[in-house]
Amino acid sequence: MAKLTFVGGIHPFDGKDMSKDKPIKEALPKGDLTYPLSQHIGAPATPIVAKGDHVLTGQKIAEASGFVSAPVYATVSGTVKAIEPRRVVTGDSVMSIIVENDGLYEEVAYSPINSLEELTKKEIVERVKEAGVVGMGGAGFPTFIKLSPKEPEKIEYVIANCAECEPYLTSDYRRMLEEPEKLVNGLKIMLSLFDHARGILAVEDNKPDCIAILKELTKNESRISVKALKTKYPQGAERQIIFATTGRSINSSMLPADAGCIVDNVDTIVAVYHAVMLGKPLMNRIVTVTGDAIADPRNFIVRIGTNYHELVEEAGGFKQEPVKIISGGPMMGFAIFDLDVPTTKTASALLCMTQDDVSKMDSTACINCGKCVEVCPGRIAPRRLADYAEHYNEEAFLAENGMECCECGCCSFVCPAKRPLTQTIKSMRKIQLGKRRKK
Repeated sequence: MAKLTFVGGIHPFDGKDMSKDKPIKEALPKGDLTYPLSQHIGAPATPIVAKGDHVLTGQKIAEASGFVSAPVYATVSGTVKAIEPRRVVTGDSVMSIIVENDGLYEEVAYSPINSLEELTKKEIVERVKEAGVVGMGGAGFPTFIKLSPKEPEKIEYVIANCAECEPYLTSDYRRMLEEPEKLVNGLKIMLSLFDHARGILAVEDNKPDCIAILKELTKNESRISVKALKTKYPQGAERQIIFATTGRSINSSMLPADAGCIVDNVDTIVAVYHAVMLGKPLMNRIVTVTGDAIADPRNFIVRIGTNYHELVEEAGGFKQEPVKIISGGPMMGFAIFDLDVPTTKTASALLCMTQDDVSKMDSTACINCGKCVEVCPGRIAPRRLADYAEHYNEEAFLAENGMECCECGCCSFVCPAKRPLTQTIKSMRKIQLGKRRKK
């Protein structure tokens, strides 16, 4: 096995040249802002404002309603127009707070600190919790829970996931180039919570400029190292990056903490820095707007709640009408049918393509070539699992470790028969996860 990688994986066209060399641009919202109350794993937030209320930028408008939950903050100043269901990128209708932007961007007063020594470990975690920071790589898991493991003394590695292996996405790359100090300082804040841990900045080796910058910034940091990973998808998946950087393995029934690790992506770690040092809640994120249908693909710093239509306008609009629009990347993102939806804490990218290669594919019978097994990072047999899922053979699906699928899409990508292996397995996994929650 090659050093600092994992068994399996693929090398899809990355499409990153479209946006990677352009600096991040701020996109100020023009219309109303929509704040879904469920932008995270766990219980939806509970509104603490009412229709007609005036709110300020940085004001809490919904509070966490349970342990696994996160508050929501206004990202503009204006008036609450409604609290009602609104459609989100998944197609679901989610109860949301709608704020009419007054264009003034008046802000609340924040509570920055001068030095980390001013806070106890408990106070650091509380600031992250109160700021509404969640995993911004897509999962949306409240970050304060990750930073509060049952046995903190057993955490040995805090891994900054800087791989950004998903094709077309370049938001983490631009953040590392333009604001590397915030990433490093955010990692140092997280390390301050774990006395025996070392920090790892894990970057794919197709980003040598980022590796050089981060090595220079951390050359005097004895607890932080920069590790170059082999460029391969899905190198940035949680299980794969843990194995590549530490040699430790986890499965679907384990948490990274069970292997002595905590993993967070670049934007999440920067949000931790903003929350702890500046006292600022999570109000914006970087979104890659790209694809061959976009006139000016690039990365935008976006206020959460901004409408996707406005992001397309900021990117110069469509130079050609898109045939396929994807929220996220082509491997793990999902197609959307309407741009009249808001950006959220987990909105990483908007990919607009002039071709829909997938819809043109016709599935045929499996030819037993074994390619899906070769590329599977979970070391399972996607062909068999898809067969079990198609026939609702739940017992065989579970017996052959179907829950170990990470839904990365590698098997579907390489299948010469064009079978929708990942999608079929994913459907069965959802059924099983639903049954577990009912127990």
